[in-house]
Amino acid sequence: MPAKIATALRTAVIGCGSIGLRHLRNLHRLGWDDLVVWDPQADRRAEARRACGARPAVSLADAVGGGAQVAFVTTPTALHLPAALEAARAGCHLFIEKPLSHTAEGLEELVEKVRRHQLITLVGCNMRFHHGPATIKRLLDEGAVGRVISASFDAGQYLPDWHPEQDYRQQYSARRALGGGVVLDGIHELDLARWFFGEVAEAFAYGGHRSSLEIDVEDTADILLKFQRGASATVHLDYVQRVYGRRCKVIGEQGTILWDMTEGSVRLYTASTRGWQEFPPPAGYTVNDMYVAELQHFLRCLEGTEQPMQDLHEARQALHLALAVQSSLDTGSAVRP
Repeated sequence: MPAKIATALRTAVIGCGSIGLRHLRNLHRLGWDDLVVWDPQADRRAEARRACGARPAVSLADAVGGGAQVAFVTTPTALHLPAALEAARAGCHLFIEKPLSHTAEGLEELVEKVRRHQLITLVGCNMRFHHGPATIKRLLDEGAVGRVISASFDAGQYLPDWHPEQDYRQQYSARRALGGGVVLDGIHELDLARWFFGEVAEAFAYGGHRSSLEIDVEDTADILLKFQRGASATVHLDYVQRVYGRRCKVIGEQGTILWDMTEGSVRLYTASTRGWQEFPPPAGYTVNDMYVAELQHFLRCLEGTEQPMQDLHEARQALHLALAVQSSLDTGSAVRP
């Protein structure tokens, strides 16, 4: 499918919160010119129209059933599967925001609908498209540090600072019924760990609701992962850090990789050189660049020139890992995903 045709496909964006609006603006920037939106909040539908001329639908069924060929599911997590199922029944190719869901219930029905209609699916884990993790993945694939022994991931930010214009207690992140909690929100780190090191053999987690935040979900998780290939990793996630942080360290037999998102560059130390090499981001690099790169990848998937980096099946594995971590938090026992 040529790019000009792909961008002309009628595309429904379901959910017009912050991530939905970001995708809408980027789609418009990339040349998508037939955009339909649905959100139960009228002010969000109006903002989507102002932002990029998207046509507000009168219902979810109208959005996906009015000739749409592609659907972006950018609702709160607990609403991902119902919206994706309705879109799949209508024959829409699917872009679903991470995480795929907050439960495994209903996943097999979606898998079957996607298979039956031969739909292209991409579950959006935008950190795979960020300069930092993408560079780490390339270095690992090149064997830059030899056999990996261990790794650590750390990500956190004070929840009320995420969207300061909103009451954090009403955000989906703060509410179990909407699929919130730092494990599902922080699935980026779990996804990157699998992307870097393969499938997880066993997971153990300690944490829970440990702060004074008025939420009914876990705000802290310290996770230990053992991979089938033999490496191990720790993952720290929280809603508590007052200064945003995201970093990764990989230790191999022949070197070390370091990355801190706020500093930008990936740093590589190798035993052969006994020195550090830096891999800075491109000049003028911004956070939005990874979201644009993600959409460009999806466009090429629709064209048939690339395979989805994280399709429904791959995202299902990441979700199973997150659910195993949640189970370990609840039971205090190690879990095999």
